[in-house]
Amino acid sequence: MAKRSKEDEKDGKKMVVQNRKARYDYDIVDRFETGIVLSGTEVKSLRAGRANLKDSYAMVEVGEVFLHRVHISTYEAGNYNNHEPERKRKLLLHRGEIRRLVISTQQQGLALVPLSIYFRRGRAKIELALAKGKKQYDKRHSIAERQAQREVARELKDRHS
Repeated sequence: MAKRSKEDEKDGKKMVVQNRKARYDYDIVDRFETGIVLSGTEVKSLRAGRANLKDSYAMVEVGEVFLHRVHISTYEAGNYNNHEPERKRKLLLHRGEIRRLVISTQQQGLALVPLSIYFRRGRAKIELALAKGKKQYDKRHSIAERQAQREVARELKDRHS
């Protein structure tokens, strides 16, 4: 489970799962908050924090956006009506937003990557990112930058102690 900040609590936002690898593999160009169409047992599994966004992506198909390869575990207390763990799920966006996504993915070669799943005011939401893939040297640069920031923070902490 992810840490909850004060800002999230004010907003009524309860984090379920984050896709940290997406921030490492992609440069985030734009973000969208989308709703998601779920069945009852999927909602119960999400509330229990049983989801995985690894290797997941979204695609625009016939004017609608669908989420692929998101694993939401089956609900233990569910019966024969339990859901498929990796079924394709529809995302809820406005028509204008979908048009923007189509243009960006087809013309600019950007990818649609889910960053996180959370609940806001009792409704399941997905933070969807329009992202550009990083090259290997960009990833190495990101790692070096993060290590440098850690060292600076450590030095500042030592000085103040």
